Amino acid sequence: MAVDLTKVRNIGISAHIDSGKTTLSERILFYAGRIHAIHDVKGKDGVGATMDSMDLERERGITIQSAATRVTWNGDPINLIDTPGHVDFTVEVERSLRVLDGAILVLCAVAGVQSQSITVDRQMKRYGVPRLAFVNKCDRSGANPLKVCVQLREKLGLNSVMIELPIGLEDNLVGVVDLITMKGYINEGDNGETVKEIEIPEELKKQAHDYREKMLEEACMFDDDLMEKHLEGADLPVEQIRLAIRKGVLALKLVPVLCGSAYKNKGVQKLLDAVGYYLPSPLDVENKGVKANTGEETVVPSDPTKPLVMYAFKLTQDKFGQLTYVRVYQGELQKGVEVENMRTGKKVKIGRIVRMHADKMEDCEMAHCGDIVALFGVDCASGDTFCVPGTGISMTSMHVPEPVISIAIKPKDNKSQDNLSKALNRFTKEDPTFQTYMDEESGETIIRGMGELHLEVYVERMKREYSVELIQSPPQVAYRETIIGSVDFNYTHKKQTGGAGQFGRVAGTMSFLEPGSEKDPKTGDDLIYFFENNIKGGAIPTEYISSVDKGFQEAMKEGSMIGAPVVNVRMMINDGSYHPVDSSDQAFRTAAIGAFREGYEKIKKQVLEPIMRVSVEGPTEFQGAIIGSLNQRRGVILGTTEEAETKYCRVDADVPLSTMFGYSTDIRSQTQGKAEFTMEFAKYGPVPGGIVDELKKKYQEERAARNK
Repeated sequence: MAVDLTKVRNIGISAHIDSGKTTLSERILFYAGRIHAIHDVKGKDGVGATMDSMDLERERGITIQSAATRVTWNGDPINLIDTPGHVDFTVEVERSLRVLDGAILVLCAVAGVQSQSITVDRQMKRYGVPRLAFVNKCDRSGANPLKVCVQLREKLGLNSVMIELPIGLEDNLVGVVDLITMKGYINEGDNGETVKEIEIPEELKKQAHDYREKMLEEACMFDDDLMEKHLEGADLPVEQIRLAIRKGVLALKLVPVLCGSAYKNKGVQKLLDAVGYYLPSPLDVENKGVKANTGEETVVPSDPTKPLVMYAFKLTQDKFGQLTYVRVYQGELQKGVEVENMRTGKKVKIGRIVRMHADKMEDCEMAHCGDIVALFGVDCASGDTFCVPGTGISMTSMHVPEPVISIAIKPKDNKSQDNLSKALNRFTKEDPTFQTYMDEESGETIIRGMGELHLEVYVERMKREYSVELIQSPPQVAYRETIIGSVDFNYTHKKQTGGAGQFGRVAGTMSFLEPGSEKDPKTGDDLIYFFENNIKGGAIPTEYISSVDKGFQEAMKEGSMIGAPVVNVRMMINDGSYHPVDSSDQAFRTAAIGAFREGYEKIKKQVLEPIMRVSVEGPTEFQGAIIGSLNQRRGVILGTTEEAETKYCRVDADVPLSTMFGYSTDIRSQTQGKAEFTMEFAKYGPVPGGIVDELKKKYQEERAARNK
């Protein structure tokens, strides 16, 4: 059966922690007829929200993994992904936005634009995702959706425009005014399932007229005919206004703002209508891929008649094996078809195709382009592209942030050892920001992640899902070493044993690489190492240049100050020499390692530590305690904002990660449990001298212990 792609919507729900994303998802499922009873996120009824299917999510009342489902609204299919708000699970948001065509940015009507809203908005901009804003929690004391609309402009630089106004606020919220149809809509029934159209209440008419004018001014920018009619004072067709707004949304130049309260069942159906009116279909989005044979960028059209191209964006494990979530970009996916993994070159036959509904699944025979489905029995990694053999297209990959925190773990007994390797194998495959390696010196297993909560959740999951009892070490910070200034090096590696020897000379300059000055041509990310080849006249033969590059990179893995990786280094080679018999790849690799170390010993160095952007929110009466708690931890206060109506304040600061362990307990005790904070990686910054001395001493003691 042919699917009308213009009616399909792939959308995500993203927001700051506790803005009500999962509650909103639950209402959407209920009104679309997907579930028959509404459950609470905190799981007071013992069930918990449908989209929080993991026990841990229900207990903590947070979303850890993004969950996908498909609903139908007004006869049109919507693939919906609910994403986590905690920055520790940021890769879940990244991978979701990578495959979605549009998004709903949920904001709290009281708190407005918060720190994590800024992060999510940045991610949406990275992937060019058009969005609607939904100001939730209009039933709460101090709610002000109009102020939130202004914050969207001021803090996020979005061209936000109200297309709805609330009818009543706080305890008096009953519905919304639609500024396009100029009608009121109130929700009736036990769960707000009936939407009743009413005339705009008298006291709101002037405000509605004023805000409609503002909205029309913005909409007219995208339709000259509409502008003409508006200037002439003619009646404006509702359909034409909607199309103009849609144009602005798709061009990423307009963000319509809707309002309501998911918890109190107000305004959700109107939001679903807006998804159909304003957010893109798969045909409205330009999907970028890369030709496998040439590396050229190409556009992958949403065309069902072309060969199949699909992208695996998420993996999970369940009792039946690995479940691979895919987005079909081009062509149609059918059972039994053979596809090729563009990364590994392996061919695989598609067995079972399922549509996901949180953790439940429904079998289907085929998936159309624009669809998001899951497959069983496909061995792959997150970010792999599958094509019909011979198509040769890879979809562009997603941005994966670097982990900033690590802990050493050790199983308590031998039985746990086997299960631990199974758990680590699965979790590292599922989550690219969760990494693990064996420390060769200590023999300990090290796990790395995005924050304390991230690692805490994985340790808890190992215990529950794999019965692994672990002994944990305190968290370790991912320090880095770097250089200041520049220095020349000239190193000769000469080794003569019986037979052929080894010879290679490498000369050039080691200098500081300004962060952001060099970009990776494929991903656009900042480079932390740059290799420059200025060899003239074949002083080093071309075939050995890559070995010199590899040698430098190998030497950067461990600096001499505290044994941390070295970053922000530009290595330029301009001279060298070789021997026709004794030179080899290995000789030049070893010469490069020696040259790096020679330069590194002479140059001025410094130790860097991860600096976190911390945002603490709490009652204004505790502002002094909040600032004091951050100052104690070497925090640099960036700014404070106070909301007079809500008597709440927010303090933003840059704080070293090494001082943030246990902060959640401290801040709760200092503010009677009333403050909460979010934290995300901001940058690397220099470590103070006294702490560097401690780190050096510790590193030397460890080296001495290893060499005994």
